[in-house]
Amino acid sequence: MIYTYKDLIVWQKSMDLVIKVYELTKHYPNYELYNLTSHTRKTAVSIPSNIAEGRRRLTRKEFYRFLVIAYSSGAELETQIKIGKRLGYCKRKIIKNVDKLLNEIMRILNKMISKLKD
Repeated sequence: MIYTYKDLIVWQKSMDLVIKVYELTKHYPNYELYNLTSHTRKTAVSIPSNIAEGRRRLTRKEFYRFLVIAYSSGAELETQIKIGKRLGYCKRKIIKNVDKLLNEIMRILNKMISKLKD
């Protein structure tokens, strides 16, 4: 039984993702601190934040809307990580874990969105 957003597996996994993204971006160059590092971290944080906010809303329609926002943030995060990778900022082992977890979260969100849309 799901009582709060904290019971949602997707929220739990997205919280884990935030930690992994912080670990990944701490290896970015200092001159990226207020650019790509900051933006990537904020985007990662927005995923569980939107899941939580949507779950606390009073309607299914609102929950759906916030899941779509979280899903969109996932795509944005994926893009930012690819940029970091192309610039050579990312450590292979860490990025592999981040990519795997992000893909899993995106699949879960996609299923939840599809079910709520019906």
